[in-house]
Amino acid sequence: DIPIFVAYDSADVWAHQELFQLDQDGRPIAVAGVPPDYFSKTGQLWGNPLYNWERMEQDGFHWWLKRFRRDLFCADLVRLDHFRGFQACWSIPAGEDTAINGHWEKVPGAKLFSRLQAEFGPLPIIAEDLGIITPEVETLRRNAGFPGMKILQFAFDSGPDNPYLPANFTPECVVYTGTHDNATTLGWWREASATQRRAVAKVLGKTEPDMPWDLIKLAEESVAQLCVLPCQDILALDETARFNTPGTVGGNWNWRLKPGQLTPNITARLHQICSQAGRCG
Repeated sequence: DIPIFVAYDSADVWAHQELFQLDQDGRPIAVAGVPPDYFSKTGQLWGNPLYNWERMEQDGFHWWLKRFRRDLFCADLVRLDHFRGFQACWSIPAGEDTAINGHWEKVPGAKLFSRLQAEFGPLPIIAEDLGIITPEVETLRRNAGFPGMKILQFAFDSGPDNPYLPANFTPECVVYTGTHDNATTLGWWREASATQRRAVAKVLGKTEPDMPWDLIKLAEESVAQLCVLPCQDILALDETARFNTPGTVGGNWNWRLKPGQLTPNITARLHQICSQAGRCG
């Protein structure tokens, strides 16, 4: 999982200050985040210094080449975080208390991906294309040849054209029941509105869904080229096992898989679903 940005107090910023939007004293001029969205009414103020893309482009994106070379050495498949930020990123003046007073700043993502592909060939990348996605972002993803993400927990709060409904998938995507930023599927189901519950019942064809297993089965049986399931869903854990709540600091990323939690009964049930869906390779 490659985060799009790096921390202000990182070795990268210290060693390559010319590649970031910093003032003469090395302090950020503008910082990263996202505008108000599904997760937060005031947006998310991440605070990472933004890149000086003009300078990066001048040296052929050398810093990015080094970053990807290392990551591709370590992993067979990479999830590229905040993909929309490679088309335009939300620029927030340093010192703001929220992400509201920002603006979109264009990014030469197409040139970056072209340079990376010239260096490494076809890139084994999943584009994290969630949030405010514009036609320009979709065009960038398609032209780069990266599959996007489909989150089933997002599929049931609008009508039949919802892009997260499996009926609207194309194979060029990766399906998740939920991600590290979502509640567990059981926690989500317990908080689901009456409208969402009716929509789930209609898609599944049953009025009393077995959560989270019915959503796992729906993901596995979709046409998505890859299916990713959080361990918390496989274990049918409630909202207390949530990984992360976006826009909050502290108390996140504490959940751990303990020895013995994945019992033979659970693994057998998962294997059966995977086998029936043709995902056992």
